[in-house]
Amino acid sequence: MNRRPPGSVLPCVRRVLVSLVTLVVTGLVVLLGPASAAQAHAALLTSTPAPGSIVGSSPAEVTVTFSEAITPVAGRITVLAPDGRRISGEATARGAVLRIPVRRADRPLGTYLVSYRVISADSHPVAGGLTFSVGAPSATPPAADGDGDHASVAVAVPAARYAGYAGLALIAGPALLLASMWPRRLSRRPAVVLVRAGLVLVAAGTCASLWAQAPDSSGGPLWDFSASALRAVLTSAYGVTLCARLAALAVVAALLPPVLRGVAGRGRTALVIALGAATLTTWPLVGHAVASPLAPAIVASDVVHLAAMSVWLGGLVTLATVVLPRTPPRVLQVILAAWSRTAAIAVVWLVGGGVVQAVVQVGSVPALVHTGYGRLLLIKVAVLAVTLTAAGYARTLVRRAQVPAAGAARLRRTVGAEVLATAVVLAISAVLVQVNPGRTADTDAAAVSEEGVSQTLTCDLFTLQFNIYPVQLGENNTIHAYVYTPAGAALPAKEWTVTSTLTGRGLEPVRTPMLGLDPEHHAVGAITFPLPGVYQVAFTVRVSEIDQATVRTTVTVDADRRGSQRVP
Repeated sequence: MNRRPPGSVLPCVRRVLVSLVTLVVTGLVVLLGPASAAQAHAALLTSTPAPGSIVGSSPAEVTVTFSEAITPVAGRITVLAPDGRRISGEATARGAVLRIPVRRADRPLGTYLVSYRVISADSHPVAGGLTFSVGAPSATPPAADGDGDHASVAVAVPAARYAGYAGLALIAGPALLLASMWPRRLSRRPAVVLVRAGLVLVAAGTCASLWAQAPDSSGGPLWDFSASALRAVLTSAYGVTLCARLAALAVVAALLPPVLRGVAGRGRTALVIALGAATLTTWPLVGHAVASPLAPAIVASDVVHLAAMSVWLGGLVTLATVVLPRTPPRVLQVILAAWSRTAAIAVVWLVGGGVVQAVVQVGSVPALVHTGYGRLLLIKVAVLAVTLTAAGYARTLVRRAQVPAAGAARLRRTVGAEVLATAVVLAISAVLVQVNPGRTADTDAAAVSEEGVSQTLTCDLFTLQFNIYPVQLGENNTIHAYVYTPAGAALPAKEWTVTSTLTGRGLEPVRTPMLGLDPEHHAVGAITFPLPGVYQVAFTVRVSEIDQATVRTTVTVDADRRGSQRVP
């Protein structure tokens, strides 16, 4: 076999570093492409008082129920009174229910704002807000600080995860080749450089994720840092999991050198593999998998998927940068034949693990097209299909023994294309874990939003305030109404009636009694909107044996189930 002079190692190391930079830059180009809005992961389902509702008195507590278990972010859950003052105490959570104690406002009448920021079960921060009113809605409701994710954090979180994915590949692939099929006369140093770079990338990506989680939780920029915020992250389940990853990574790094030299015993090799699997498990434990149905099976499939990806991509990078340019054709043919079998097995496990995750996380065939998660997954599958086509072509070249001369150049180009395409797949994966799974589409669609109608109607006899929620086609529309004197004092009512008429269709009005409650100026009822269109809604209230009046408004019910209001 031909032996390269010692001086040829440095150009090879430079090629390794250039390839590493290309891999990282390719992924970052995808990550920094057109940004989409941050996706929530725990959806607001119900609250008491209900969003957009009008209640008769200020509540002593506000409860908010989400679609999955949440953890409140300290200092980021607030209830503001109509005058803009904070009246909330320390919020607590039990499972999916958030409880916020509230003191009575100095000026209780008007609109209240509930602003929250919580951590969902899959470790993603979720921010939002809702309003309700006591008596009449405020002309100008109180405003809260912005709850969106800062642009620096929105970029840093997937970039840190991408660095971890790339690092896994640079550890697993080269280590496997060095331990099982490395030619004796080929220098191991360039491949060892790849492994060390992978260890650094995983450690750096993990530390960056820990750092970014603090401002991500609070909604601040990446540089908005405090010791207390970092302490809160480190003591959370997310922080403990990532610290365990760093500890396992340190032990793996200490045990690896004999493995990379090809002199490790079976015991050490088995221990490295076991620790590597444990390290891989930390990724699904801080992602969608842990909050999924059949969580143990999804975590296991995610580990398999990551391991197969790491072996395949890392092996391709090693082949492209070290093995193909420096190995004699006859030896190269033997190595490529062995690698081809290993890569084929890795691809089978890669696809198998991915299919299991897709079936559970997408949830339905329509979700592939109608959700952001599904569309990203389709793009990932398309790029992966192109990659596998290139891999199949490379395997054909190897099986036909077309390695020497022009065949070797063709093979290098094919493997290089595989590396770049797989880097794009990794970048899509890093973004995909930030997007709501398709299986949550129905939950997200059912999430509470302030689509009800609230309005104040006046006449000479009284002032009536009402709320209809949610204003949708069908029977499930609830009415709350309150009646006051023209001076604003509560006015007990003896009889309540609501009448609805679909205009322009020649249909008869539908008259429905409402149930008076305690206090006596409050009543509740239901209203049905059988068809889309403009409804005239009339409230008739009798406040004494002889005093009665009717106030009217119109409510528009659209075919998409959303309502609006206007006064004729």
